Amino acid sequence: MKIKILTTLALLVGSSVSMAECAVPDAPTLPQGASSTMEDMIAGQTTVKKFQAANIAYMGCLEKAFNEAEAAAKEGTDEEKAAATAVYDKAVNDYNNAVSKEEEVAGQFNTEIREYKAANPS
Repeated sequence: MKIKILTTLALLVGSSVSMAECAVPDAPTLPQGASSTMEDMIAGQTTVKKFQAANIAYMGCLEKAFNEAEAAAKEGTDEEKAAATAVYDKAVNDYNNAVSKEEEVAGQFNTEIREYKAANPS
């Protein structure tokens, strides 16, 4: 029984540590489409792509954390299950927020592209 409890605790602590190691990427500063040059817009696109790559890595890290917490929540005492469930809930919430942030950045960049095209018809 002690081995089972220790294993559950190790998984739970591992999930917490894994989540702590997940680095939230900063949302990029986007160019103002109406007043930007083509070079500014291309640089903005590069920044958005870098953000998206960092965000995908962040979400992968969170996915690992919530998978580990989910497994830990199936074993152990009620306290251990509750702690694992809390880690799981936080990781899933952070993951969903990361998806929303990426959609927001992409949507805003698309708006800036439309504004650039309106200001620079050709």
